[in-house]
Amino acid sequence: MRNDLPASFPLWPLAATLTTQSLATMAAYSFPVVAPVIAKDLQVPGTLVGFFISTVYGVGIISSLLSPRFIRRYGAVRVSQLVLIATLAMLLACSLGSVLSVVIGAALLGLAYGATAPSSTHLLVPRTPPGIMNLVLSIRQIGVPLGGVLAGLVMAPLTLHLGWRVALLCQTVPVLLALVLLQGARERWDRDRDPATEVFCRGMLTPVQILRRNSAIRTLAFASFIYSGLQLCFISFLTVHLTSQVGFDLLQAGRALAVYQVSAVISRPLWGWLADKFVTARQLLIVQGLLMCVTAVLAGQFAASWSHDLVLTVCAVAGATASGFTGLAYAEWARLGGAQRTEATGLGSGIMFAGVMLLPSAFSVTVTFFDDYGIAYGCVGGLAALSGLLLFASKRSA
Repeated sequence: MRNDLPASFPLWPLAATLTTQSLATMAAYSFPVVAPVIAKDLQVPGTLVGFFISTVYGVGIISSLLSPRFIRRYGAVRVSQLVLIATLAMLLACSLGSVLSVVIGAALLGLAYGATAPSSTHLLVPRTPPGIMNLVLSIRQIGVPLGGVLAGLVMAPLTLHLGWRVALLCQTVPVLLALVLLQGARERWDRDRDPATEVFCRGMLTPVQILRRNSAIRTLAFASFIYSGLQLCFISFLTVHLTSQVGFDLLQAGRALAVYQVSAVISRPLWGWLADKFVTARQLLIVQGLLMCVTAVLAGQFAASWSHDLVLTVCAVAGATASGFTGLAYAEWARLGGAQRTEATGLGSGIMFAGVMLLPSAFSVTVTFFDDYGIAYGCVGGLAALSGLLLFASKRSA
C-alpha cells in the first residue's frame, strides 16, 4: 500500500465504489451530451431528451429506498454488480435506437442507480477509520461529476466518428470489466451478508420510518432536498441565463459551467478533509447553505456590466457549495443512521433525487412566470439559507 496513506485507508473498496458510480453516471449523462444528434435521429424535439435523466432519477428514488434490504441479504458488492448489470442493460436497450428502447433503458438504469450510495456506504463505513470518514465518502462522491466529465469526453468524439448507438455500446467494455473485477472481491467484502434477511417485507419501509421518528434526520432531509435541487438549478440554467441575459457567447457560458463543475470536483475531498480535521460535517453543511444563498442571489443579479472574472468567481463558489456538499451529506446520513446507516443513506439518496427532479422544474416555472432569473435564484437561495439555519437550530437543540 502507498506509504502516504493510512494503513487502514480503504483504497480498493473506495476505488470499486467510485468506479461503479462513475460508470453508471457516465451512461446516464451520455444522453444530454449528444442530445441534438439523438433527437434528430429519433425525430423528437431535443428538449424531450432531457426527460431521460428525469426518468433515471425518478425510478432511482424507488431503488434508493428499497435497495438496503437487498444489500443486507446479498451484500454491497453483489448490489454494486447489479448496478453495473443495469447499466449494461440500459446501454444495450438504448443502442437499439428507438424512442421506446430509450425509455426502457432509462427505467432499467433507474431500477438500480439509486442503490449506488447505500451500497457504497455499507461497504466503506465499516472499513474506514472515523478520522477520515468524511474524506473517504467525499472522494466517493466525485464519481458523479467525474461520470459527467467522462461522458462529455467520450460520447462527443465517438458519436461523431461512429454514431451515438455504437458510442453507447463502447461503454459496455469498461462496465463489463468492472463487473468481472468486482466478482474477485465479492467473497471477501460481502462476508457480512445475511441470506436470512427477508427482502419483500415490512422492513422495506425502514427508511421512511427513520424519517418519521428522527427529527435530526428530517432537518437533514429538508436540507438535502434543497441543496441537491439548487445544484441542478445552477447546472440546468447557468448557460442559458448567461447567454440570454448577460451577453456571454456559448463558449464563455460553457467555460463558466466548467468552472462550476471543476470546483465541485476539487472541493468535495477538501470539504471532507476539513470535516475530519477541524469542524463537523453538520457545521460545514450549515456554512454551505448560507454560502449557497449568497451565490444564488448574486447569480440572479448577473448582468452585462459584470466582469467575466467576477462571474467565474461566483460560479466557482456555487460549485464548491451547491455541488460540493454531497459527500458531507452522505457522511451525516450514515452517522445519524447508526446501525441503520444503509437504510438512512438510501433515504438520503431518494430525497436528493427528488430534489433534483422537482426543484429545477419549480425554478423554470418561476422564471417563466416572472420573466426574472433574480426572483427564481432568490427563492431557492432563501430556501438554502433556511436549510442552513434549521440545521444550526437542530444542532443546538440536540
